[in-house]
Amino acid sequence: MSGYRTLNTASDFHPETQNFFGGRTVAVTGGSGFIGSHLVEQLLTLGSRVVVLNRSGKPGFLGDVAGPVEFRACDLESLDQTRQGLRGASVVLNLAASVAGLEYNASHPATIYDANTRLFLNVIRAAQEQQVERFLVTSSACVYPRFCRLPTPEEDGFEGEPEPTNSGYGWSKRMQEYLGIQYAKEFGLSVAIGRPYNAFGPRDNFDPGTSHVIPALIRKAMETPNGIFQVWGDGSHSRSFLYVDDFARGLLEVAARYPVAQAVNLGSREETTIGEVARVIGRLVSDLRNIEVVPTFQPAGLTGQPRRQCDTSKAMKEIGFESRVPLVEGLRRTVQWYGAQSL
Repeated sequence: MSGYRTLNTASDFHPETQNFFGGRTVAVTGGSGFIGSHLVEQLLTLGSRVVVLNRSGKPGFLGDVAGPVEFRACDLESLDQTRQGLRGASVVLNLAASVAGLEYNASHPATIYDANTRLFLNVIRAAQEQQVERFLVTSSACVYPRFCRLPTPEEDGFEGEPEPTNSGYGWSKRMQEYLGIQYAKEFGLSVAIGRPYNAFGPRDNFDPGTSHVIPALIRKAMETPNGIFQVWGDGSHSRSFLYVDDFARGLLEVAARYPVAQAVNLGSREETTIGEVARVIGRLVSDLRNIEVVPTFQPAGLTGQPRRQCDTSKAMKEIGFESRVPLVEGLRRTVQWYGAQSL
């Protein structure tokens, strides 16, 4: 059970999005995980009939969800099982992915690339064979090169090489975008492509071996016995973080209203340094634990891309999307959620 409910309701979406998803059967791969579970809850507010595909067939974070959700056990590495899993769906939202943190990604590029590519190949092929009405490619800002323009427009997504510390994941997402474009051209598949920036929020992965930066820092801050937690790097590298409710809402708006097989950035206009994030987390955790919690920085630590800043102009122009939850508020909700699970 999640102990948390997504904040978005049907009225938070564009009327066209409400009309598109209302009454349709929507298959969501990876729908019981971090992002997927929030997206499924939002689909239910829009009146969709939801089919969730995962290996176990169990609800995961959707254990106490209220609404018409069917859970199907499906190994997406099997094309036959994927075909069966998508049967009857008119919309397919592909959120299944093999994801991990910076350290794991940097040392397992082949593993990450292979896992994500094999899953995606089966899902898009099965969706095309079934002639679904809409297919969503969920890409990532990891497609961008290390030194891209700032803020970064969608056109830079295939420039140079993806950031080396995320090369396997970045290349897999580039190839997913490429295949989405080509399936639209060759087969007439109606494809939408969302390219989100760094997600965070309740239900994130807090495993220290595979977590991303925000959950990793929250866990460190919560568990430090002396009130000091370590941060890789000098704190100057930056990201455009996107709270999970905004992330899921953005994917649904793109899927419903921009099926032109072109990527759309989904992110916040806020560019925030990791140092700033760590200090906010320290203050929030201090209030929760009633002790002073502060970060200390390790300049030699692994940091990845030096800067990320999302160009949000296309998302605003094409689908009217912008993030609504400020970073500090999102961090507060995430710290409170994690504290409720761990204390």
